[in-house]
Amino acid sequence: MGAQWHPSPNFGPRRNGLRPELLVLHYTGMASTDAALARLCDPAFEVSAHYLISPEGHIIQMVAEDQRAWHAGAGQWCGKGDINSRSVGVELANRGDGPFPNPQMTALEGLMRQVMARWGIAAVNVIAHSDMAPDRKEDPGARFDWRRLALQGLALWPEGLGQDRPLDESLDAIGYPNALADKRLQAFRLRFRPWGQGPESAQDRMRAAAVAEGVFAARCQATDSAGQSAQ
Repeated sequence: MGAQWHPSPNFGPRRNGLRPELLVLHYTGMASTDAALARLCDPAFEVSAHYLISPEGHIIQMVAEDQRAWHAGAGQWCGKGDINSRSVGVELANRGDGPFPNPQMTALEGLMRQVMARWGIAAVNVIAHSDMAPDRKEDPGARFDWRRLALQGLALWPEGLGQDRPLDESLDAIGYPNALADKRLQAFRLRFRPWGQGPESAQDRMRAAAVAEGVFAARCQATDSAGQSAQ
């Protein structure tokens, strides 16, 4: 399914010669697709994204992929800032309190395959808005099915548990930025352990260790693949 073009004025050039290396997923947190589209195209709000996907699976493109959409805001991933210049942003029309319908997920998967192929974005570099801004964001939230994407090679979801290591050590290795401890734990759980509750536990630490190991392996593989492609 092709994307409908609905341009937003809220964009600019990517800075410092940067190109997309991340794909950032969001939910809109608004009552409807139309309301979200109006917000993302209103110059008064100075926000946008490259794509918006409705619950019915309709894809709307608002900013060209080679341009810098204003979707991520302040934050970091793997020690790098200016995520807007480094990423393609996809908004899913969802209030944040319910599941993401199958037509929407199917449309997202098709779009992700195209975007990732165009820019050489590895599955390990598909992240949540909450991953790169844990102090202030929670989207796409605990109801989003990351494992479904991972089974298709579109995201990372290491299975199982690792050793009981310090949580901060693992979160740093995964790529999370500095933030309040409870916010970092929340962001990790939203992404990799949405059933987690209460204070930090051994299950959190062992799950984070497994993810860190999976991330390290995936980044090594992506680096090797990029090197082979350049030869």
